[in-house]
Amino acid sequence: MVEKAFKYAAEPEDTTTAKSAWSAIQTCREVYNHALTQEYKPAPDYDKPSYTAMQNKLPQWKREWSEWSSVYSKCLQMAVRRIKHSETILGKLKERGFDVGELKWKSPRDYRSITYNQSGFDVDSNTGRTNHATVELSKIGTFHLTFHRPLPDDADIKEVILKKQKTGDWTVSIMVEYDADYPENPTVEDIDVEDTVGIDLGITTFIHDSDGRAFKPLDEEDDRERIEKRHQAVSRKEHESNNWNKARQRLARAYERLSNKRKAYREALANAYTKRYDAVFLEDLNVGSMMQQNGNSQNIASMSWYETLQTFQRLGEKNGCHVVLVPPEGTTKRCVQCGCESGKPLWVREHSCPSCGFTTDRDQNAALEVQRLGLLELGVVEDESGLGQELAESTPAETGTAAGSRFSSFRDVIPASAVVDTGSPTLKERAAVAASE
Repeated sequence: MVEKAFKYAAEPEDTTTAKSAWSAIQTCREVYNHALTQEYKPAPDYDKPSYTAMQNKLPQWKREWSEWSSVYSKCLQMAVRRIKHSETILGKLKERGFDVGELKWKSPRDYRSITYNQSGFDVDSNTGRTNHATVELSKIGTFHLTFHRPLPDDADIKEVILKKQKTGDWTVSIMVEYDADYPENPTVEDIDVEDTVGIDLGITTFIHDSDGRAFKPLDEEDDRERIEKRHQAVSRKEHESNNWNKARQRLARAYERLSNKRKAYREALANAYTKRYDAVFLEDLNVGSMMQQNGNSQNIASMSWYETLQTFQRLGEKNGCHVVLVPPEGTTKRCVQCGCESGKPLWVREHSCPSCGFTTDRDQNAALEVQRLGLLELGVVEDESGLGQELAESTPAETGTAAGSRFSSFRDVIPASAVVDTGSPTLKERAAVAASE
């Protein structure tokens, strides 16, 4: 069984429904804040109340604040459960190296969704209209969905989440459980080294793989300029005025546009790689620590490496591909051919081993080293003797000399626009390179 969320644009049936929805969301916010500040935070760390203990107090709270009874009971329970869920997320962020704080009281602008769990909703996709469905939410009303993607035939709907985005638009996410007919991963014994690839994630190139391909980062200049101008527009408006709110929503749309652009790029690349190869190897990067210790944090954040790893893992499961994360330590310094380590500052883009003389692009060497580690980790190759040299000798033919460099470039550099627009047809075949004069 697979759990998956299907997200749709939504429109309330009328203004009364929109007002009821926002009122219900804010009531859930009040319940969340009360449970957090009066029950959860005052308790000592060794004796925090459980979700069930706080949920059992809801009947008493509804007697004290009768207006809370206007919201479907399951929604109030999910508002309380959100505290435990948020604590879990903070714990995971801390494990990834982020400096996290503690749960705080939510303002109306910070709490924007309501969750129906198991009951209280009715999804109807047989409306007789193309790409259209409705969802009836208890004590709120009906929302019309842009049903661009049908639910699986055997889907069991577990949750419905209604959210008012910062842009002012409504969305409905339907969490379903169903039997997915995903292909099985190939057995390790049947995997050929030629059908595996190592990937080095970077900044000058978003992805550089062991087959000699490199993908440029997204061109975000126009998006960043748009965001900066809309920030300025917000700052010129009177705080909390109607014009300020409109400017803030336009700013949120600019951020959403950039976020969607990055997501489309990640999805296209991960989908193409996991369909093309039997196994994909990547570095298990600790992005949180890198952002806090590196002065290049803005560029690191824009690369969305953690989300990229998650996307590869998710689509690997869907497409029947092994996705293996390997330790990132030393992959840039270590020579894939002989294992000798030599330090390189970021501006040095060539790998020239002082021990064996192997020379190639810095990122190419890192990608090959990631592939070597992945092959050993997965068990495709058990004896590592001579593996690095074999991989180094299998690198693509030289394509010409990089400007300002003494070594030959192995890269077939592909612009991001080609990936997003076409789904990266360059991955359908092994990187084809021809020697140039």
